[in-house]
Amino acid sequence: MEEQAETAAPEAPPAPDAATMAEALRIAEAVIFAADRPVSPQTLATVLPEGVSATMACAALAEAYQGRGVVLAEIGGGYAFRTAADLAPRLTKVVESPRRLPRAAMEALAIIAYHQPCTRGDVEEIRGATLAQTTMESLLELGLVAPRGRREVPGRPTLWGTTPKFLEQFSLKSLADLPRKEELVTGDAPPLPGLNAPISTAEEAAEAAPAPTPEAAEEASQR
Repeated sequence: MEEQAETAAPEAPPAPDAATMAEALRIAEAVIFAADRPVSPQTLATVLPEGVSATMACAALAEAYQGRGVVLAEIGGGYAFRTAADLAPRLTKVVESPRRLPRAAMEALAIIAYHQPCTRGDVEEIRGATLAQTTMESLLELGLVAPRGRREVPGRPTLWGTTPKFLEQFSLKSLADLPRKEELVTGDAPPLPGLNAPISTAEEAAEAAPAPTPEAAEEASQR
């Protein structure tokens, strides 16, 4: 009987010592604190000590921040510090709460998030009402949506999709973590910061207009 050759299992890399891990945590904490956007693991890995991965450092950092007023959260493919959710009632007493997105904008954003890529005409058809151009412009200016090419139909209307900023603002790791559609439509989702411009009466009236006819919807989808 022929003896089967035994293959040696690859040796696991040695675990970093305490001093190296402590330095890695200090670096990760400083980088994430200073960044104005979630820091990706790839970016973090470029500054960490050899032998310490971004996942390893962030797991240890998240554990160190457990139970504190600020926690480490994984958002939009990166890491960022956020205030602890259970402190929200106390924070609202001293921190000005940003204005929620208007209902029409929240509905449009929800439709784009769940049906992307889709056109403005698709949004209007699903909403059953016209969509003011200013609403799309506000979502675009806030960086919550962006063009995703054009649909290959007559008129080649613009396709829209959400952005990494959308994930960041709603504290989502990915689109798979989206809340239920009902929460977004009814405004129960967390408010987005920096939204303090009121919608004019004329715009609200335009948003409340009845659903367009098929001819009007086709024309709108080509804009």
